[in-house]
Amino acid sequence: MDATADADTVLEITRLFDAPRELIFRLWTDPQHFGKWIGPRHHPAIHVEMDVRPGGAWRACLRPVAGGVDLWQGGHYREVVAPERLVYTFAWDKEHPAHGHETLVTVTFAEEGNRTKMFFRQEFLPSTAERDGHRGGWSSSFNRLDDLLRAMRARGGQA
Repeated sequence: MDATADADTVLEITRLFDAPRELIFRLWTDPQHFGKWIGPRHHPAIHVEMDVRPGGAWRACLRPVAGGVDLWQGGHYREVVAPERLVYTFAWDKEHPAHGHETLVTVTFAEEGNRTKMFFRQEFLPSTAERDGHRGGWSSSFNRLDDLLRAMRARGGQA
């Protein structure tokens, strides 16, 4: 990765989730929970592996609901500061046109009352088209995270 990211290849998304920071962090770091919301609605995850610690690896497979090729992705954790911050690398496997290109994801979680303000940043995307595609994918994933939180509240807060 280059030392500095070009503004055209940086994706930033800020979201406010109606849940405590510790819960949001757990939904990002527990593979059973992460697998329930990661991936856009049209490519939900079917497999997740996570070793959430600096140097640990993660891997996930997204499957298109309309059929087609499974998309594998993965990377390594660089920083894990519970419940405040995650920094990890992200790269697609060979099935994706941007395979082999590594990006850097930083997610911070801030308390806002009993809600969590999440700031998501993905740097070093290979093009503005990839950035825009990732914006759609991550936005859909975060909508699914909101859906999961609503379902948990309906069940009395059970994860």
